[in-house]
Amino acid sequence: MKKTNQTYTLITGSSQGLGKAFAEICARRSQNLILISLPNENNGKLAKELEEKYGIEAIQYEVDLTTKEDLSKVVDFVKNYRINMLINNAGIGGANRFEDVSLNYLNDIVLLNIISLVTLTHQLLPILKQQEEAYILNISSLAAFAPMPFKTVYPASKAFVYSFSRGLTSELENSNIHVAVAHPGPMPTNENVARRVKALTGMVKYSVLTPEETAEICLEKLLQKKTVIIPGKFNWFNSLLLRFVPVTLQLKILNGKLKPEATIIHTND
Repeated sequence: MKKTNQTYTLITGSSQGLGKAFAEICARRSQNLILISLPNENNGKLAKELEEKYGIEAIQYEVDLTTKEDLSKVVDFVKNYRINMLINNAGIGGANRFEDVSLNYLNDIVLLNIISLVTLTHQLLPILKQQEEAYILNISSLAAFAPMPFKTVYPASKAFVYSFSRGLTSELENSNIHVAVAHPGPMPTNENVARRVKALTGMVKYSVLTPEETAEICLEKLLQKKTVIIPGKFNWFNSLLLRFVPVTLQLKILNGKLKPEATIIHTND
């Protein structure tokens, strides 16, 4: 693989939902892309469409980021490119009773939401530091601000992403790399999540943004060098409630809301 002088934006979980929206908007901004997704999710088709539509270069790489071997392959592959923006978007979660899910499922949440994000960030830092200006955007969730029954591991993983990102922001504040963390609210990212979002009631339903709206806001704020990004006014207000309402009260409210949906899986893809 020959090295190239062009710069690239690397996006994980690029095949659908928020990741696909990031890819579209970045391509529209004339950014070359490296698109990472699971196999057989039409990632190659997306790359070709973006190349033809926007005249950029879009390289696709299909891999399972929950396996150590595949993660190592990604790292080796992308080291051939001048990456100046890393969007750690890939993630998985869902609403389930903790005791009912498999250990493999729980491990996948930790491996994808935490380990792959940390690994890619760590391994790509030397490349990012070589660029004139570089950006890291880590996708967390509003769930990061509160423990949640029937989700348990997912919000804990997103709380990690928040804490990790803030710490790294401080470490790199005098460097050429800007780090931000985004906390999207509810989005119809795939069919399962769309059904769940459609069933929302009360003020929460007004906080729903499309993946395209969310990605647009996140990229705009990232380039403005904001460090914590909460897309949408209602989501910003909800984040305040989650951070300042007593945890015992939060848990009572969330228990009632999340228990009925404890069979739906959702991802950032």
